[in-house]
Amino acid sequence: MKTLTESLQSQSFAMTPLSGERKQGTVCIFGTGDFGRSLGLRLLQAGYEVVFGSRDPKNNSLVPQGSKVMIHTEAAQMAQVIFIAIQRDHYQFLTSLTSSLESKVLVDVSNNLKMGQYPQSNAEYLSSLVPGASVVKGFNTVSAWALQSGALDASRQVLLCGDEPKAKQAVVDIAHSLGLTAQDRGSLRAAGELEDIPLQLFPLWRLPVWVAAGITAFFFFYLLVRDVIYAYVEKDQDISYRIMITLANKVFPIVALVMLSLCYLPGALAAILQLYRGTKYKRFPDWLDRWMLCRKQLGLLALFFAILHVIYTFIISIRYNVIHTRDTEVIKQIKDNQSEPFDSAEAWATDSFLSLGVLGFSMFLLLGITSLPSVSNTLNWREFRFVQSKLGHLTLVLCTAHCFLYGWDKFLQPSRYKWCTPPPYMVALVVPCVVLVLKLVLITPCIDHRVTRIRQGWQRPRKGSGGGHTTVSTGKATSL
Repeated sequence: MKTLTESLQSQSFAMTPLSGERKQGTVCIFGTGDFGRSLGLRLLQAGYEVVFGSRDPKNNSLVPQGSKVMIHTEAAQMAQVIFIAIQRDHYQFLTSLTSSLESKVLVDVSNNLKMGQYPQSNAEYLSSLVPGASVVKGFNTVSAWALQSGALDASRQVLLCGDEPKAKQAVVDIAHSLGLTAQDRGSLRAAGELEDIPLQLFPLWRLPVWVAAGITAFFFFYLLVRDVIYAYVEKDQDISYRIMITLANKVFPIVALVMLSLCYLPGALAAILQLYRGTKYKRFPDWLDRWMLCRKQLGLLALFFAILHVIYTFIISIRYNVIHTRDTEVIKQIKDNQSEPFDSAEAWATDSFLSLGVLGFSMFLLLGITSLPSVSNTLNWREFRFVQSKLGHLTLVLCTAHCFLYGWDKFLQPSRYKWCTPPPYMVALVVPCVVLVLKLVLITPCIDHRVTRIRQGWQRPRKGSGGGHTTVSTGKATSL
């Protein structure tokens, strides 16, 4: 695999316009590391003249062809916008360039190794070292690889902040010329927040992953006790080999169904809370607000467990104990010259169970596909809400019915209640049934009309307010 340096050198010939009149201005970059060189290459391709400031201008074999390398003082005089592509530990030398950096726009692209590493953000520290310059924090959330690949395989968004509007606009113009989008996050005080973003590890996934892990652990041990330990204690049978496939394939669909239900439960709770308050102009509790923000992640984890269930189901027929049990049963029937009579009711139940499972999983996949940004961005609000809400609840209905048919009439058999505990599928049905019942209540015309009015701005009149009602301009309804 090519190194970043080799790739930059090979691409500079084919992609960089090295001659001819340039339409853009001059940009200076302090630092000739991976990020500085990648940024310089993209700027050259966009028509800028690029000047690198380096401690050793003679060592310029790695910089993109078409750029210039000078000492920092000379390079700073060549451009109005200077990218500081060096680590915070090396900022101190900039104090000797104070006069050269006066009135310049300094773009701090640095990141730290961990959150809270310094009491002051890198950008604010830079501003204190060079008070005469306008410091803008930006491009730190864009990687060298994203710049090198033209942002085709990575994020196109540049987050920036700063105290000077003109300085920020200059950086925004450069970002747009590189084919990137820019988002202003406010004053330079927000620099610490921007520097923490690249260090975050799936912040919106933490709660869903913990929930999924907790549900998985609960049902795994629940099934372990009811199936494996019960058989060993009560029947003196060792069926621990079922843990790997049979037990796991019972856990996965249960977790998928419960997680899918948890995607739609907070919407129902939010609607009930709005009905109780009679207004939408009050914040939800923090726990409910956080729950609603991670619904997408809950749904994707549910889809993951559903896919595991499908894969494990496909391999059941090739398992040793299944083949052995099936062959033994066939041989026994041949020896006894007997056969099992055909049960039409069982055939109906089995076919319906499988059919609903296929339909539910197909709808599940559709929900997962439409949650992808590349797909959801092509849908308008009504289309996205129809898929995620209407089809989402239909998916929950199909999957819940699939689980009901799995149980069929087993709940009537006392032998299913091992050690007085209900079968796991009955426990799994609690949350989805609660969600579907709440949804059924909320879509009744009288309640749905009240919820719709509240979300359009209507507020219940307070006692002693004269009996009127407050009307606010109708906006886009909140998807719950």
